[in-house]
Order: sequence, then C-alpha cells, then structure tokens
Amino acid sequence: MTTALSPLAQLETAHEFVARHIGPYADDEAQMLSIIGAASREALISTIVPEAIRRPAPMDLPAAVGEAEALAELKAVAAQNKVLKSFIGQGYYGTHTPGVILRNILENPAWYTAYTPYQAEISQGRMEALVNFQTMICDLTGMAMANASMLDEATAAAEAMTLAKRSVKSKSNTLIVAGDCHPQTIEVIRTRAEPLGLEVKVGFAPQLMAENDYFAVICQYPSTTGLVHDLKEHVEAAHAKGAAFIVAADLLALTLLVPPGEFGADIVLGNTQRFGVPMGAGGPHAAYMACRDEYKRSLPGRLVGVSVDAHGNPAYRLALQTREQHIRREKATSNICTAQVLLAVMASMYAVYHGPAGLTRIAQRVAAYTAILAAGFKQMGLKVVTPVAFDTLTVETAERTDGVLARALAAGANLRRLSATHLSVSLDETTTRADLEALWAWFATDGATLPRVAEFEQHTESLIPAHLRRSSAFLTHPVFNSHHSETEMLRYIRSLSDKDLALDRSMIPLGSCTMKLNATSEMIPITWPEFAAVHPFAPADQLKGYALLNEQLTAWLCQATGYAGISLQPNAGSQGEYAGLLAIRGWHLSRGDAQRTVCLIPESAHGTNPASAQMVGMQVVVVKCDANGSVDLNDLEAKCTQHADKLAAIMITYPSTYGVFEPRVKELCAMVHRFGGRVYVDGANMNALVGLAAPGEFGGDVSHLNLHKTFCIPHGGGGPGVGPVCVVQDLVPFLPGHVAAGQPREGGVGAVSAAPLGNAAVLPISWMYIRMMGAEGLKAATEVAILSANYVAARLSGHYDIHFSGGHSGIKGGGVAHECILDLRPLKDSSGIGAEDVAKRLIDYGFHAPTLSFPVAGTLMVEPTESEPKAELDRFCDAMIAIREEIAKVERGEWPREDNPLKNAPHTAASLMAADWAHAYSREQAAYPVASLRQAKYWSPVGRVDNVYGDRNLFCSCVPMAAAE
Repeated sequence: MTTALSPLAQLETAHEFVARHIGPYADDEAQMLSIIGAASREALISTIVPEAIRRPAPMDLPAAVGEAEALAELKAVAAQNKVLKSFIGQGYYGTHTPGVILRNILENPAWYTAYTPYQAEISQGRMEALVNFQTMICDLTGMAMANASMLDEATAAAEAMTLAKRSVKSKSNTLIVAGDCHPQTIEVIRTRAEPLGLEVKVGFAPQLMAENDYFAVICQYPSTTGLVHDLKEHVEAAHAKGAAFIVAADLLALTLLVPPGEFGADIVLGNTQRFGVPMGAGGPHAAYMACRDEYKRSLPGRLVGVSVDAHGNPAYRLALQTREQHIRREKATSNICTAQVLLAVMASMYAVYHGPAGLTRIAQRVAAYTAILAAGFKQMGLKVVTPVAFDTLTVETAERTDGVLARALAAGANLRRLSATHLSVSLDETTTRADLEALWAWFATDGATLPRVAEFEQHTESLIPAHLRRSSAFLTHPVFNSHHSETEMLRYIRSLSDKDLALDRSMIPLGSCTMKLNATSEMIPITWPEFAAVHPFAPADQLKGYALLNEQLTAWLCQATGYAGISLQPNAGSQGEYAGLLAIRGWHLSRGDAQRTVCLIPESAHGTNPASAQMVGMQVVVVKCDANGSVDLNDLEAKCTQHADKLAAIMITYPSTYGVFEPRVKELCAMVHRFGGRVYVDGANMNALVGLAAPGEFGGDVSHLNLHKTFCIPHGGGGPGVGPVCVVQDLVPFLPGHVAAGQPREGGVGAVSAAPLGNAAVLPISWMYIRMMGAEGLKAATEVAILSANYVAARLSGHYDIHFSGGHSGIKGGGVAHECILDLRPLKDSSGIGAEDVAKRLIDYGFHAPTLSFPVAGTLMVEPTESEPKAELDRFCDAMIAIREEIAKVERGEWPREDNPLKNAPHTAASLMAADWAHAYSREQAAYPVASLRQAKYWSPVGRVDNVYGDRNLFCSCVPMAAAE
C-alpha cells in the first residue's frame, strides 16, 4: 500500500517565521479570546479598531519567505555594495573590532535586547559599562563631565551649539564654524540653526572671530583636512568675548594630542566609531559630548551617575532625569530621548580591553605611518599641505588628481577628493606597510622610483610638534588596566550582563516601547562586511546595495503607513519627529505662510513632541483630553479658531498614548486641515496599526516610525534606533537631503543626521522582518499584539483598575489597543503602596517593570507585544495578581505600611542572607513569592537605588564609585 505525498504547499516553509515571531499558538489564542469574551480574533479587532479607519485593501508586499531564503535575497542585495579599502576619513575610519567584543556584546542578546536603564536595579551591568564610557571620554578630552553618548558627531555639534547658546554671557545669535570642520557636521549645524534664528558663519575661524560678535566657535581637532591647529589663543579670544569654545575632537588622536580641556575648551564632542565599531555606511556609532562642570545640568542626553542603594552600597542610576524632555516637554532644550548605548558599550569595552598603553600604541602606529607617508610624498616631490598632522594628509596633486583617484580605485581603494588639485589620505588602525607603498605608487608619475617604508623607519620625525603633544595620564582607573587578556575580558563582560534583565531572560512589558522579538536571522546581516565595512561617503556606485535596500525598505514602509515618501536618514525617533516638523515648516514657508508657527499638542502626547516643536521654532499650544483620554474636539476647535492664521500643525499619537483608538480621529484630521494646518501622527504606537489602518490614509500628513519598536531593530540598552520620516505627496520635496553626499533637496531642507542613511547598518534588520513576515504576517502580528494586550487587561481587570479603556461592551477589561494602563492610584490611599513599589517588587518576580507613571502619574502601562507566548503572559499576570494580594495584606493590616515586601523590594541575595531578619514577612516570601521562581530566579545585584542622593551627590565617572567601595 502506498501513501500519497502531502501537497507541497503544506510542506514548504515560507510562513514558518511568522509562527516563530508570533508567540501564542492557535489553541492559546482560543483560550485568550474566551477570557476576553470575543468570538474570534477578527471579531475582537472589529470591536477595538474603528471601522472608519480600517484599510480597504491589504498591503502590497512581496509574499513571505523563510529565513534561509530571506538571508539569501539580502546577501544578493549586499553583494551590490563594493567593499574597498578606505582612506577617505572625514570622521569614519577602519578599525578592528576585538572578537571578544563582537561575539559577546554586539552579537549577544543579553546586551542588544535590553531597554533604556530607567529601572536602575536591573540595569547595573550596562550602566557600569556606560560609566566606563563617560570616564573614558572625560579622561581623553580633559573635561569634567561627559554624557552616556549622543546620536552622531554632527547632531552632537548641533546640540553643543544650543548648549553654548543657553550657557554663555554673550547675547549674540552668531555661531562661528571653522571651514575645515567635517562638511556633514557643518550641514547639520545649519539645518538646526536656521529655525532657531541663529546665524552660522563658516570660514577661516580667526578672521571671523576678529570681525564678528558671536556666542560660540566650533573647530575640528584635527581638522577634516588633517591639520592639527593650536587652538589655545582662539579659546582665550572667545572667552574674552563671553563666548564658548567648542571642539570636535578625534578620540584616538587625543591619546597623543593635548586634550581640549587642558587648553580651556568649554564643550568637546566627537565620535567613538574608531574604537572598534565598524563604519557601517555611517552608523550606528556612539558620539560623545563632554563639558565644563558648570554646564552639567544643561548637558543634553543621558548621564549615568553613582548613588547608593537601600543598604548603603554603591549603585548606578540615570542622573538628573528632570532634564529629560519627557518631563520638561516644550521647556526642554533637546528632544533626545535615546542614546547609542550598545555602541557606547562597545567603544568603552574597546578601551577596557586595550587599556591606555594599547590605545596609545595604536595611535602612535597611526601617527608613525602618517609621518612616514608624508616623508615619502616629499621625497617624490609632492607638496603636503598638512605639516602638523595625526592621521590625515592633504596632498597637492596639480593636474594628476583624477589619475591618482583612478589608480587607487583600480587597486581597490578610495581616496578623498578635496578639490581639482588636492586629495586627502586618512590612515587608521587597519593601515599596513603595504598600504603606504601602494599609496606612493598611486601618486607617482610613470617610471618614478618609489619610496620604501624601510627607508624612513629609523629617522622620520613625528608630525606632532612638542607643544601639541599630550603629557597627562589617562584611563588610570583599574577597570582600564585589569582586563587585557581575553579570559579576563570575557569574564568581565559576562559579569556585567549577568547583572541585567533583558529579553533573553524574560518579557519586558514596557508600554509605548514595543519590546518584541529581535530574531537572530534579522540580526545576522549587520556584521556582513558588505554592510558593515563601507564608508558612508564612498562613491555612489560602491553603495548600490544600500541604494537598493533603501529603495525596497522605503517602498515597503510606504505600504505599511499609506504615505507617498519616506526618508530613512533620521537616526532616532526624536530625529524623525524633528525632520517631520521641518517638512511641515518648509511647506508653509514655500507658500509664503511664515506666520504659521503654532503647533497644537494634546495633553496625552509623547514628551518628545513638544520638545521637537520647540526645536523647529514652533509655539506649543496644549489641547485638552476628555474623560476617556481622547482629544477633546471642542477644545481643539476652539484652539484652531483662536490660532487660525498661525496654525502650523497638530501632533497626535495614534492609537493614543493612553492606549486607545480614538474613534473620531478622521474628524480631528479634517478639522485641522480645514484651518490650514497639517497633521503629524506620531508613529510610536504603529505596532497597533500595521495592516489594519494607515496614518497616510486616515488623514495624517507626516509620521515618524520607530524601526526599533514596530520593525524589530533591538533597543540595545537604550540605543541604537532608527526614526524614518514619512510624508504625503506634497511634502516629499521637504524630506531631509544631504548636500555633503551630493543629495540636495528641492525644498532646501538639509541633513538631520551625519550620514545620508543615518544608522544604515541596522536597516537590514527591518528589511529581514518585513521580508519574512509578508503582508499577512505583519497584519497577524498587529492583531495578536492587540489580542495580547486585551488578554492582560482581562486577566488583571478584577484586581486593578484599567485606566482609559475603550469601554467596549462584552470585552472584559473594556477593550484597549496594544497596551493597557493599570491605575494604582487608589491603592496608594488604601495601603501606602505606589506604582514604584510595584515596579520594584516585580524585579523579585523576575520581571522588568511596565512603563512607570507615564503617561499618567501613579500608573503602570503594559505592552505585551505579539511575540510573547501565552505562558509568559500568564506568568506576568500571575505575578501582578500575587502582588495585588500582597497589597491586600497591607490593606488588612497584616503587614505594616512601611515594612512589607513591596516597600523593601527588590531583595538582594545578600540582604536575605543577613544574620538578622526583623521584617514582618519571611525570607521565603521575599525571595520566592511564587513557586516557579525556584527553577529560575533573577537576583537583583543591588537594593532599591536612592535617586535623591544620586542627584545631590552627582558623580558620573569610575573614580567616585571606586572610592565609595
């Protein structure tokens, strides 16, 4: 008897990834629906998502393929990039990523799936690495204070501009920028300055300083052409005018050059890319910013500081959070709500691994090669116009420029063309003796005798004069002098990751953050040389793979959003917001409506929204919300009428920040359009829309997307991110351009990031996700995200109030979008237990807390995502129910209000081993409140961290921590 083969369609695995990305199985889904009270997933969606915004047709995307096929397709795309030896420089250099860092940090989900360290107790490992980063920056720059990283060097320079403006005595609105700063930095500064009414003068800095009043000066050190300027006199001149002096400094060069802090700089910034982070066509890389001590409370970005825990032991935390835009809103001085944590960790570990001696050796080798290269050029009769240099030489080539470039290209290398008569050559950690001899050959005339490296090794003098050489020590802390063998380094990295809680351990139920699966197959391509080893300003014909990736990914994202055009350049969601508002502003200006500067923002908006509006010169007017959390349309109409002639835009989040679908959103959009404004739909909650509804179809004009939320780029402990800006057809000309890359925009909007594709190297992650999910899979993911949120709301609704639920009859919990808000405020009155106590107690149960007190103080916002299996959702719900019973014991008087497991959480192993236990509850209740914890227990490395102490005693480097220990 023969057995018939199963149909091939049932055996092929094109949709296999969809089932692996989505957590609940079919039988789980049925159980979840029964708890919620919905007959089917489609019935639930029909109840929750307003019919008025539902998409009439599915997304037009390629059919889903399996992981192997998607990787093969992307490999073919990557192969269209050409990986050449780069001598371009311009802020991007070849580097060797130590294998122990590549494998155990960049490719390790314990590091890349972690979230921003807002919950300090479960973030001690990555915050220690960030304190190492801050210490490294302070030591190398000679400055008192450094933050935990910036997005890129160009945006860091723009942030330094505004930091200086609000910090100095000068009342001038003029910024002087040295003409030999990196061109991409100059362009981003100009983009940022213009809406703020700041004038940027670019040219020969000493002359401009003599002829103008100004509030700050920015110089590159070394310059983009390689020249190392002696800036001391310029600093003194700026200070004499009450202005700040800003230095954009190369971090590797600072191991050999006098650090800016020693010649009086006020702010120092730059990039850490050459500390072991691949070029990646421009990012992600961790930029840095350091400043005088007196500027620290105005310093943008995040600071990791040292405090103490409940037991008096040293502990790390994010310091001075009152500076953050989520709190200050339109009064914020920056909209940055992220960093480049994963890359900052890599750069700091590069310094830990090499130590001061290793870094100095690398820099000395680069400087020696540069001096030898210059000597060879001089022997050949060529004029080197950078007599004082670290790693970059500019050479006068006369009529031979094109020929030199052609010979280099033919040999597989890129040089930088500065003009028709000048080329520059930048050396780096990867430079070899053979590279120098190849360079001489490309510059030589036919038949010329070529120099040899051996001729110059013994007698060539440094191109760094004595008065510019560093004499001060740096990286003296033991952490930079203790882990130089791979065994030591491996164990140090592991010890830090063991302290943290990331997605590789448990669910992270953070509302508005979408902590979903970052699949391994999505991550694999980011280390392919075809993506990782290319320079962002290489010739366009060498970047055809990235061009195709950009073309395909933007087309797919247009399908997902309903918009006509997208730019992938913004390298964070905050930068996407900024670029979107610039587009709206540019459109109004093009129509002669310069007076349209009012931006309406609902009370429920994300904190970055008002901060971004302020940065483009708009006036924020707040719109009220009603009792259900929706925008109050009566108040909206009144505000539109009041500001009719000045209305520029409204910024809304959809579904709302309160986690509900506002049913009258189309009416809202139409009203704003009627008054001449444009509608910005914040894409932070796009994971509740993909495949079901599209902002570009229900009335939105602009959105940004968080690819590090909806489209699977991991959060990296607080960065990287990608925030594409999406627009309707008439706003396409106002998307950001990039003049430095030969990509000007018709609308004249300049670059918002240093590189044309921003954080280009992580874009393959989202490409893989969409390619493997297809239209049906993406829609299913959205539906299951909504299903999971409603399941959590249904299970917890009998124990906690569900704040701002949709009020849908028949749906247990009232019906929410992809997240729900648990209102703990009534419990504060009945028990003294607040939302923070519950957040800390969840650590004892092995969970990262939900979003704490945002968007409503005293609440927890839960977003389960589609990737969590039902078992994990149940584990979380069981924990929350058990915690509610613990609160009930306090309410009943069984435990004191000030001495119970919630007030004392999290409990460390050391505290439980103490000889004396004077608490009203048992050690077992503290450590193992549910039986399952005995099989898998996460132990918090510290007790509850004292936030007030940390801000009153601000230390942000390794030294105070060591002293405290």
